[in-house]
Amino acid sequence: MASSLKDKKVLVVGRGSGIARAIAEAARDAGARLVVAGRHREELEEAYRDAPGVSAESVDLTDDDSIAGLAERVGAVDHVVSTASARARGLIGDLDRDAVRRSFDTKVIGPLMLARAFRERINDGGSMVVFSGVAAFDIEPGTLAVAITNGAADTLTRSLAVELAPIRVNAISPGVVDTGAWDALGEDGKARLFAEKREHNPARRIGAPQDVADAAILAMTNTFMTGVTLHVDGGERLS
Repeated sequence: MASSLKDKKVLVVGRGSGIARAIAEAARDAGARLVVAGRHREELEEAYRDAPGVSAESVDLTDDDSIAGLAERVGAVDHVVSTASARARGLIGDLDRDAVRRSFDTKVIGPLMLARAFRERINDGGSMVVFSGVAAFDIEPGTLAVAITNGAADTLTRSLAVELAPIRVNAISPGVVDTGAWDALGEDGKARLFAEKREHNPARRIGAPQDVADAAILAMTNTFMTGVTLHVDGGERLS
C-alpha cells in the first residue's frame, strides 16, 4: 500500500546539490513540506533560494548536541532522509585512521544518532531512509573503507527497522551516479570511469540523481516495505 507525501513534513540531510537536492525536489513536487539540513546552513539557503516552501537548518552528524538541537528545532516529521557521507578512498596502505573514522561517523553513527533523536518525533506511518552504496556489494581495491562503511550502513538499516518498528527504515545503495562527487578525478579520469561503468553494467548507462530520488520516494511511500536496501546501481554489483 502506498501513501502520499502531500502535506507531509520531510527532512533531508545532505548538501544542496546532487542526490540530496534531487530527493528534496522530488518530495516537494509530490506535495511535501521540506526541511533541508547540513553543515552549512547559509549555503543551503542560497541553494534553495528559488525553492518556495523549503526551510534550511544546520546540523553536524558527527556532533550529538548538533543533532539534538536539530530535532528540537524541527519537531515532528513524517520522513527523515540522511544522504550525508564522507568518503575515505585508497588502498589499505594509504588509509588514514581519522578519515576512516570520519566516514563511519558521518554515514553510520550519524544516522544512528539521528534515529535516536527523532524516534519520538516521527509521525505514525512515517519512515527513515539512510544510504549505503554499491561499494559494499561490489568489492574493488581502493574502496575498502567505503565498502565497510556502506556495509555497516546496510546492517544499521535492518537493525533500526526492527528496533524502531512500526517506523519503517530502508536504505538506498546507489551505484555510479553523475554528481559532483566524481569531479575530483578530473575531466579525463571521470570520463574513463563513466565509460568503463557504462560498458560493463547491465543497464549500460550511468545513473542520474533522479534515479535515486525515485527510489527515495518509493521508500517513503510504500508502507509495507521496511528493512530493505534498494539497489539503484544499474546492476553494477552484478558485473
